[in-house]
Amino acid sequence: MDPTCEESPAEDSNNEEEDLDSTKAAPRIRDTPEDIVLEAPASGLAFHPTRDLLAAGDVDGDVFVFAYSCQEGETKELWSSGHHLKSCRAVVFSEDGQKLVTVSKDKAIHILDVEQGQLERRISKAHSAPINSVLLVDENALVTGDDTGGIRLWDQRKEGPLMDMRQHEEYIADMALDPAKKLLLTASGDGCLGVFNIKRRRFELLSEPQSGDLTSVALMKYGKKVACGSSEGTIYLFNWNGFGATSDRFALRAESIDCMVPVTENLLCTGSTDGIIRAVNILPNRVVGTVGQHAGEPVEVLALSHCGHFLASSGHDQRLKFWDMTQLRTVVVDDYRRRKKKGGPLRALSSKAWSTDDFFAGLREDEEDAKAPEEVVRESDDDDDSD
Repeated sequence: MDPTCEESPAEDSNNEEEDLDSTKAAPRIRDTPEDIVLEAPASGLAFHPTRDLLAAGDVDGDVFVFAYSCQEGETKELWSSGHHLKSCRAVVFSEDGQKLVTVSKDKAIHILDVEQGQLERRISKAHSAPINSVLLVDENALVTGDDTGGIRLWDQRKEGPLMDMRQHEEYIADMALDPAKKLLLTASGDGCLGVFNIKRRRFELLSEPQSGDLTSVALMKYGKKVACGSSEGTIYLFNWNGFGATSDRFALRAESIDCMVPVTENLLCTGSTDGIIRAVNILPNRVVGTVGQHAGEPVEVLALSHCGHFLASSGHDQRLKFWDMTQLRTVVVDDYRRRKKKGGPLRALSSKAWSTDDFFAGLREDEEDAKAPEEVVRESDDDDDSD
């Protein structure tokens, strides 16, 4: 070998030290972004439509926007706003991602610039009661629902609401829109699913009341089914254009379903008072497993990232947590069903679900032994997705 290519022992040692230093300096890449710790629980949560940004509104009325990353140490707060006088209940990004709309217990709607966090518009008395939910219709229109069942449709370019209706008797917990942006579906504390035609600005109907508050609503099965979560831990299913009465229902072994977000056309995630985030398949109705948990604290709100890879959750532990959705998207429900009938524990669907140092770890085994092998109590045996 050419002696000029050989390194002396001293040079060799120096190179090893440099390699060691570079290894130490290399940032750790995580499966999910790090937890974000807030000073108060967040009741509103939304991902940016195209960028790796997460907005949160907390019970103190503060609004935050974070840039998140799987690279350790790179998740950070970009700005915060304290314009709301009371709890911020919901947040949503505009379609182009340039604006952030927030609603509050103080009855106000705020529109903020995403880049700088500056307040661009305030509608200070948007409702006569505290506002509980907001839904974007298009780049200009949005819908808000309040604590007394009132619903208002707004055009951001105009003063005053375009539509003002009060058909529900209790708070508007959640809202959803069909792909044509014609029908607005509302889940209410009065136990009814509401249907409103926002194109013609008229009320269509209320469903039969269920035994618990309806807390969430989502379109599933390519719009053929509507799923509603409830305070009693039951998911109610409605056929599209059959909103008067449920077509199916099934109860989770959960105290409640406080929030719900669709992940695919067949799968959704639910958050409950028991702190567990469950993955649920719709028709066949099965609890597929657990995605994650807030240790013994109620899950307040869930949101799915623009890429679909991460689920974010907010709990009463004042943490925003991220969960990897990769494994959930590959779940085969039939395989799970066979395993579950053997009485095995609820399947973990992320690396962080049911970790060994988790609050529930010492209790879970005893609880699972005490439960019936089937996690779901069903009313109907119809497992297909036909109308």
